[in-house]
Amino acid sequence: MPSPPNACRHLLSLLDLTAEEAWALIIRATELKAMLRRGEDYRPLRHRTLAMIFEKSSTRTRVSFEVGMVQFGGHALFLSPRDTQLGRGEPIEDSARVLSRMVDAVMIRTYSQETVERFAAHSTVPVINGLTDRLHPCQLLADIQTFHEHRGEIQGRRVAWIGDGNNMCQSYMEAARLFDFELRIACPKGFEPDGDLLAADPGRFAVLEDPLQAAEGADLVSTDVWASMGQEQEQSERRAVFAPFQVTDAVMSRAAPHALFMHCLPAHRGEEVAATVLDGPQSVVWDEAENRLHAQKALLEFLLVHRS
Repeated sequence: MPSPPNACRHLLSLLDLTAEEAWALIIRATELKAMLRRGEDYRPLRHRTLAMIFEKSSTRTRVSFEVGMVQFGGHALFLSPRDTQLGRGEPIEDSARVLSRMVDAVMIRTYSQETVERFAAHSTVPVINGLTDRLHPCQLLADIQTFHEHRGEIQGRRVAWIGDGNNMCQSYMEAARLFDFELRIACPKGFEPDGDLLAADPGRFAVLEDPLQAAEGADLVSTDVWASMGQEQEQSERRAVFAPFQVTDAVMSRAAPHALFMHCLPAHRGEEVAATVLDGPQSVVWDEAENRLHAQKALLEFLLVHRS
């Protein structure tokens, strides 16, 4: 649920936003992108600092948040468990109390959703979920921005998720509720998304075992790697199970003629997606990756400049 008025706002899940706030973020992200390309000097976060805690490695998350803070006139501080007391057993609650007295916001990229929730519960500054095993809300803001720039409103559209019912799939489920679109999920048995999320709005989701059926008439087809960070030991087994769920030209041919393809990256050509799709004319993955920067700038502005 959205935070009450005048409370410290966090983004731990897309559902921490109202639908109106979420749409405003998408529009603002595109405005900030245009301002940057026009060379406008807009630095609303002068003398502000974002602490970035990484328990999982990253390219796009780290670069986009760090560059965004620099462009806004602020500073981003990279923290890893190797270099801080977090890696030596300091309680999450104590780290939250200390850091939030020194910085203006905290972004955490970690394994457990409980970690970001416990941290936020004891933080006096905004906390942003940069990725957990359950959710990846910042990526979905970039994905919705990308769709909006290419095809307009996503409300009422059909989206196909093909592959693992992982954190990206589950954030697409939250996005479907927030932005009001239909979501078809194609995944192998045993790899479905969380049952509680499915039960929250059962009429909005369809879970299928046939990727061709899931892609039928879709306006957007999206996927992710078959083995996420922390699942590397399962890679060979997963490759065999997920082989029928590769996004191929045949899958895309079942989607609407104007359909887009997205992938949060990094991608494994020839595994979860064919090279002809990833590098093909329907793919917008490079715009999607760039929009991490703009969507997160809009989010930082929302949390730090326009906070209640």
